[in-house]
Amino acid sequence: MAGTDEEAVAAADDALYVLTAVLLTPAKFPSVLGDDYPEACAALGLAPLADGYGLVLGQDGDGARWTVVIDDVSLVAVAIASWDCGMEYDLSPDERTVVAALPGWPLAVAVAAPNVPAPHDPGPEIADGPPLAPPDTSVWGPAQRRLGADEIALQWAIWREQLDDADFATAGGTSKAAEAAGEGDRGEQGHSQGEAQMGEQGNSQGGHSGIRRVLAEARAYVDSPPPLGRVRSSFAPGDARTLRADGPGWSLVARTDDIAFVLLDDEPGEVLPVGRGPELPGLLEALDKMAVRPS
Repeated sequence: MAGTDEEAVAAADDALYVLTAVLLTPAKFPSVLGDDYPEACAALGLAPLADGYGLVLGQDGDGARWTVVIDDVSLVAVAIASWDCGMEYDLSPDERTVVAALPGWPLAVAVAAPNVPAPHDPGPEIADGPPLAPPDTSVWGPAQRRLGADEIALQWAIWREQLDDADFATAGGTSKAAEAAGEGDRGEQGHSQGEAQMGEQGNSQGGHSGIRRVLAEARAYVDSPPPLGRVRSSFAPGDARTLRADGPGWSLVARTDDIAFVLLDDEPGEVLPVGRGPELPGLLEALDKMAVRPS
């Protein structure tokens, strides 16, 4: 990749109009890029350093897209926090912190720099390799599944209010939530486009075979730790934590004091709620103890 090419670094550094920035750390990384931190780093050709990176996405004076990777994680964290609060912050990384300048953007960016040409990939004479591009999320797959889990984590209350504890059936049963969602719609065009909706429920004692597999693999993480970032814990209201776990073909989002939701690669668009039952609370507590947390 062009990250080690001095010309690419110079071109991106010369006049980078910063559009946005994201963290790439074990506790917080763009999950669309992978199920864990090493996988997300590998998608960008980066070594999974313990302290992580900051990714600065912008355009050069010719309008070309660049992703500048820096090792000053705190600088990017402060910039993101300021922007989230509606404050201005001039993110200008010191050139000594630049690890790589990669052509293209690994994430979709909806804005563009003013007074420069429209966003486009840099030419091959500068970019020594194919430019980065966002994963295809137009159809259901791993990237879309992880984005769906991101949405649930961010909008937990909206998803949770669709369910009542009485909606959860006994092991092997079907919930009222599944009936309300209309399981007969499976396979229609909306689902093929990855629109998430509430589907058949499961619980920790039985029911949906995919959920049983997910819970079994999540339990295995407790005894045999997975790659860094597969299990993450973040803030939630009260004394609870929001848990996020991912694995081959699945994502799980849960609150330590509540239920969980599961998304599967082989269940396009479905969000499967998992009732607490006798086993889920203990599993969530164990996962939270081993999870990576933001510093």
